[in-house]
Amino acid sequence: MAKQYEFSSKGLPYLLVLPQMVIVFLFFFWPSAQAIWQSFFLQDPFGGKVIFVGFENYTKLFTDPDYWASFRVSTSFAISVAFSSMTIALFIAVQANKKIKYDSFYKTMMIWPYAVATMVAGVLWLFMFNPNVGIIAWILKYKLGVEWSHLLKSDQAFLLLTLAASWKQISYNFVFFLAGLQSVPLPLVEAAAIDGAGPVKRFWTIIFPLLSPTSFYLLVMNLVYGFFETFPIVHQVTAGGPGKATQILVYKVRRDGVINLDLGSSSAQSVILMFMVISLTIFQFRFIERRVTY
Repeated sequence: MAKQYEFSSKGLPYLLVLPQMVIVFLFFFWPSAQAIWQSFFLQDPFGGKVIFVGFENYTKLFTDPDYWASFRVSTSFAISVAFSSMTIALFIAVQANKKIKYDSFYKTMMIWPYAVATMVAGVLWLFMFNPNVGIIAWILKYKLGVEWSHLLKSDQAFLLLTLAASWKQISYNFVFFLAGLQSVPLPLVEAAAIDGAGPVKRFWTIIFPLLSPTSFYLLVMNLVYGFFETFPIVHQVTAGGPGKATQILVYKVRRDGVINLDLGSSSAQSVILMFMVISLTIFQFRFIERRVTY
């Protein structure tokens, strides 16, 4: 048997996690507490007078049509990104899991895009769909007869954001789906093939149910990504436009706080967004997880 070692000092474990806890406190708990505190005040943008208004900032938000429009855009955007990126990643992972020539090269190429920064990904798609110099915009206009102008058409702007955000997330989903596919017991698949089940039936009745833990985890992570981590793409590609058609909640927080200097409302929006994502995660782990087979 391997010899086990124990540390005699009881304070050593706490000392080892102390640097990480300091980082979490400084960059998560302290800003969160500051946002909650500031959401109860009406503040002078120049750092002068501060007036306590209680829940007035929240009341104004819940009665603001602009906020609810941003909420609908954010929800649609997060669901679209999660569905499209997971679907494409699962399809590619299934193909990459097959025994093909140069499979290691293909898998490596699929992982590389995840190293691209989120804002850089937005710039890449912005250039490709630029109505003046973009190659894809040129193909759409002169080959397919589609007049592309995402700066004027809200549906095209939403589509462009969804494509850019999904492309950035496909590599992340691909890694987990590929790992899940490689852990599926091969004898189960072979037994189903012997019984006469075709590739499609084998996938939906054996492989996909065994991927439910991976799919559940990726669903949570992709929704959080769509709500929280797509600000650079929105800021770089559409800046919330045209008008406010692509103004997601996290971008509205920045616009109201940094541009409009409404710090109280911006803080209240941050708190609502934080609790919304926390509630979504708790709901999924408490209710949806019961249907997951581990």
